[in-house]
Amino acid sequence: MATPPLEDPHFDRSVVFMLEHRNDGAIGVIVNRPDPTVDDAVATAAGGPLHRWNDRLSQPAVVFTGGPVEPTALMGIASGVPGDPDDALHVVGDIWSIDLSADPVMTAAGATGVRIFRGYAGWGGGQLDAELASGAWIVVDATPDDVITDDPSTLWRRVLARQSGRIAWLSTAPDDLTMN
Repeated sequence: MATPPLEDPHFDRSVVFMLEHRNDGAIGVIVNRPDPTVDDAVATAAGGPLHRWNDRLSQPAVVFTGGPVEPTALMGIASGVPGDPDDALHVVGDIWSIDLSADPVMTAAGATGVRIFRGYAGWGGGQLDAELASGAWIVVDATPDDVITDDPSTLWRRVLARQSGRIAWLSTAPDDLTMN
């Protein structure tokens, strides 16, 4: 969870679902930035156009901006049990990274939600740890509903509001801190 005001506009009030955090770096996707401007001419999965996934996408059924790194790279995330585990990589709980070049009917057969991200959030070794130490991020547990929510515009405030103590206070911070 980005703290206000994280000055990088890519991350202002972002909710990042971390996929991996190791000594040599970290990777995640921003789960509250739908981007309805992405179309098949721009975003094409390795095995064919993304429109093959349209009837599998959770609402809002658009591609999300996953982060500023490799903005042409595409990543699929699913909740629930994947139909074909060979086309999926377990992340945590019932969240899976899915192969967008695979057959959507088979890959997402048991999924309760599917989201496609363009780009990702990435940090070099020690970079995210330094940002955490400086207070730029708050680490909280995610729920499957956070990762694939039908209301991404309110996610940042909702996740903060359910925390305890002073962290919950941040959910009421004004968008423009000078107006406080």
